[in-house]
Amino acid sequence: MSFNIEDVIEAFAMMSLWEIGAVVLGVIYIVLATKELAWAWVFGFFSTLIYTILFWEGALVSSALLNFYYMGMAIYGFLLWRKKEDTPELKISSWSLSKNSIVIILGLVVSVVVGYLSQTYAEAKSAYLDAFVLVFSIIATWMMAQKILQNWLYWIVIDSFAIILYLKSGYYATIVLFVIYISLSIYGYRAWMKSYKEREE
Repeated sequence: MSFNIEDVIEAFAMMSLWEIGAVVLGVIYIVLATKELAWAWVFGFFSTLIYTILFWEGALVSSALLNFYYMGMAIYGFLLWRKKEDTPELKISSWSLSKNSIVIILGLVVSVVVGYLSQTYAEAKSAYLDAFVLVFSIIATWMMAQKILQNWLYWIVIDSFAIILYLKSGYYATIVLFVIYISLSIYGYRAWMKSYKEREE
C-alpha cells in the first residue's frame, strides 16, 4: 500500500472534532505521565472515553472494548498515583530481565491464541498483528499504572507494530500520531530512568 503526504493531509482533514480532541487529550496524558503526575490519568480517561464512543459507533467492537479497558485503568492509575497522607507515594520500580522475559513469552502465547481465534472465527484482517497490539497494550497499560520503568520500552515496540498495522489498514493520520507517541515514549523512558536512578542512590 502506498503512503504519501497527500494521503496524510486528507486523513487529517477527515478527522472529526471529537477525534482531534481525543488525540490532544491523549498526547497531554502521555506528557503528564512522563512527569509522574496523577492528573495524567484524568486526561487519559476522557481521551479513551471519546475513543470508546467513536469506535463503538463505528462498529469496531474490539477497539471499543480495549478503550473501555483503558478507561478502567485510568481510574485505577489515578487512585494509585495520587498522593495521600496515610500512604507512601508510588515509586518507579524496575523489572528484572527474567521477569520481563516471562511476561513477553506469556504475552506472545496469548497473542497467538487471540490471533488464531480472530482469524478463524471472525475472519479478522492482520489478526495476529492486531492481537499482538491488543494483548501487549493491556499489559503495558497495567505496567504504567504500577510505575514499572520498562512500560515505556513496551510502548515503543507496541506503537511501532501498530504503525505497521495502521499502514496496512490505511489509517494514515493515526500513523503520524503514533510516531509522536513513540517519541514521547522514548522521552518518558529517559525521564523515568533518571528519576529511578536518583531514588536508588
